[in-house]
This record gives sequence, structure tokens and C-alpha cells, in this order.
Amino acid sequence: MNHFVHEDYLRAGLFGIQDGLVSTTGVVVGISTGVEDKAIIILASLVAVTVEASSMAAGQYSSEKAVHQLAKGGKHTDSLTAGALIMFFGYLLGGVVPIIPTITFNQPQARIIAIISAFVGLFLLGYIKGQIVEHKPLRSAIELFIIGSLATGIGLIVGYIFRV
Repeated sequence: MNHFVHEDYLRAGLFGIQDGLVSTTGVVVGISTGVEDKAIIILASLVAVTVEASSMAAGQYSSEKAVHQLAKGGKHTDSLTAGALIMFFGYLLGGVVPIIPTITFNQPQARIIAIISAFVGLFLLGYIKGQIVEHKPLRSAIELFIIGSLATGIGLIVGYIFRV
């Protein structure tokens, strides 16, 4: 692995961006499949992304703190606060990708553009991760793309089944 990136910060950043992309796309797509009102879709998406970013940051902080407390001899050199902030802003960054098309365009085009944007984001994130860890960037990109596709598909199915 490249040593210019602290492994705990890399994990927090990748996890935050990936989860923000996947979860928020699932919310945007699921809600926009089940509800026609653009204001409701935007409100639900913004609430979801901010609550989830905060929750993920808190989880990052508390779980990493537990790891620090278990470690003997100061093995962990990362800042708990920095890791939590990286998670928070990574999640927000990933989450705004599917929200922007929803704000900018009307349905159903917004839903399609949100899905495409998230898939491109996942592919690029996977490729960048592969470059950073020096391990098959294209394979990493395809893997992240497939994982995101499955989660988005679940959001579509649930939104369609429970639409109002």
C-alpha cells in the first residue's frame, strides 16, 4: 500500500464515500419510485444523508476508540476526530451525487441520472482505491460497481412494492 495514506483514514474515507453513494442512491431511487412529489424526494434524501453521515461519523469515532483502547503499546496513531470527520464528509460527498440530479431534473429522468451518476462514482471510487492500494484497479472498480448495483436494485424494488 502507498504509505502516504494512513490506513485508518483510507478506510474511513472509502467507507464513507461508498456508503454515501450506495445508501443515498437507494433512498433517492426508492422514494422517487414510490412517490411523485419532488419536494418529498428531496426532503427525504437530504434528511437521510445528513442523519446517516452523522451516524456513520459517530460509529467511526466510537468503534475506532474501542480499537485504540484494545491496542497495547500505542499501535494506533490515527486521530479519532480526524477519522470521524473523514467519514462524515466522505458520506456527504458520496450522498450528494444522487441528490443533485433529483434537485436539478424532473422525474423519471432525475432517477435515471442519479443511478448513472452513482454507478460512475462507484466505478471511479473502486478504480482509485485499486490504484492507492496497488491492486488491480479495474477489478476493484467492477467489484464496487456490482455491489452498488445490487443495493440500488433493492431500493428500486422496495420503492415499487410500497409506492404510495
